[in-house]
Amino acid sequence: MADPLTMTLKWAASGSGMIAAAMVSLDLGRKITGYGFVLFIVSSICWISGALLTKDAALATQNAVLFGINLLGVYRYLIRKRPPG
Repeated sequence: MADPLTMTLKWAASGSGMIAAAMVSLDLGRKITGYGFVLFIVSSICWISGALLTKDAALATQNAVLFGINLLGVYRYLIRKRPPG
């Protein structure tokens, strides 16, 4: 059984990832979608942390890549002034 810190990180990652996916998929506007990407970043950080604690290189690598993709989403929806297109 994993230690409490690892379990907390993984559950936080899972929960925030599900909420972020809902926020992005509902397409409730640029700001909500942008904050969905912010939440995806939080999820990736939690997954990376949990993966490093359990020495799960594949999970850490996947979420490092997703972290970068989600940074692009934050830039496109919250920082860039013009709409995508």
